[in-house]
Amino acid sequence: MTRHTFTLDREFVELHVLLKLLAVASSGGAAKAMIADGQVSVDGEVETRKARKLRGGETVCAGDEEIRVVAAGG
Repeated sequence: MTRHTFTLDREFVELHVLLKLLAVASSGGAAKAMIADGQVSVDGEVETRKARKLRGGETVCAGDEEIRVVAAGG
């Protein structure tokens, strides 16, 4: 499993944007498809809302990728 840490530089990041920024998905459309297909979980629960706002403290899993979202300064 590949682990990433994503430090927010703003109030939040939307789930599909996060997957695209870290190249977990090849494009925004691919990220949205992964989410819609139930291939992404947030804090251990399948998440199907592509625009789910991540504000820090969450762990996102997609395939063999794990992303810890950290608030700036935290």
